Amino acid sequence: MTTRRSLLGSLGTLGTLSLAASSASAVTSANERRSGIVVLSTWDFGAAANAAAFARLAAGGSLIDAVEAGAMVPEADPTNHSVGYSGYPDRDGHVTLDAVIMDDAGGVGAVAALENTVHAISVARRVMERTPHTFLVGEGATRFARDQGFPQQSLLTPESEKAWRDWLKTAKYQPEANSEVRGLTPARTPGGALDHDTIGLLACTADGRMAGACTTSGMAFKMRGRVGDSPQVGSGLYVEAGVGGATSTGLGEEVTRIAGSARVVASMRGGATAQQACEEVVRHIAKLRGNAIRGVQVGFLALDPKGNVGAFCLLPGFTYAMTDAAGRTTVLKAASLFKA
Repeated sequence: MTTRRSLLGSLGTLGTLSLAASSASAVTSANERRSGIVVLSTWDFGAAANAAAFARLAAGGSLIDAVEAGAMVPEADPTNHSVGYSGYPDRDGHVTLDAVIMDDAGGVGAVAALENTVHAISVARRVMERTPHTFLVGEGATRFARDQGFPQQSLLTPESEKAWRDWLKTAKYQPEANSEVRGLTPARTPGGALDHDTIGLLACTADGRMAGACTTSGMAFKMRGRVGDSPQVGSGLYVEAGVGGATSTGLGEEVTRIAGSARVVASMRGGATAQQACEEVVRHIAKLRGNAIRGVQVGFLALDPKGNVGAFCLLPGFTYAMTDAAGRTTVLKAASLFKA
């Protein structure tokens, strides 16, 4: 099984990886210096996903091939408890997956509440390419995966099951965002390096064509049937030809309220830079929700057809990985609206 660790090791052949915390001005200047980004993804574990996506492009694959390959990395990583295999279950003990894949020609495929299938992103691609639909959910999505030849596999690992059983001791009715990292060492800080959930990826080619993918196992210990922003076109992911793409991470309910990724792209269509567009949508969430989003993390990434990057979030700590045309990968910390 390919793991995050083995793929990180392969980064040496694709480029160098560095981790740097940045203020708002530092992020802006870094993006100005490093225009022409080819692959962009959420969180520091996105570096391994970028490596797989970049390798697929270098081997002659399409943009859809690339973002699928990238998303498959965390989906198969048993150490990542918020995407794919070994994801933390819902409150009833079921691991359910959500994913979407999209190109800039209007091709879309998505699944939600998919069970017993490791690579939700690949099932989403089959929805796009082999059905007249854009979105399959629940039992229907799982049956479609079996019909398409995807093997049935339990996603609940002993470690994830233990975390769920520990949670059952208190079992608060309302699931807590990012509760999957409570009690870890070092301790989680809101939006911090351990505060991982969704992975969203964006990729573009030299001629400005774009595609994106987003995949997750969702909020830990969520109510059964809960679907967040990740698989919803316009919320977790949006790509538009000639304009750019955006993806989100964090508490999905706050993103779906405003169709966040579509709003980012709409701002870019109206003339905003990728950075300005991300900042606009985060500020809008804060203004709209006020005290309701205290302690909540939401972050956005954007990429335009020239490879310029935008990144902004509510709380400090949201990291993102970007890979340029030479295969050099850098992980940066996004600027945030609030200090804590």
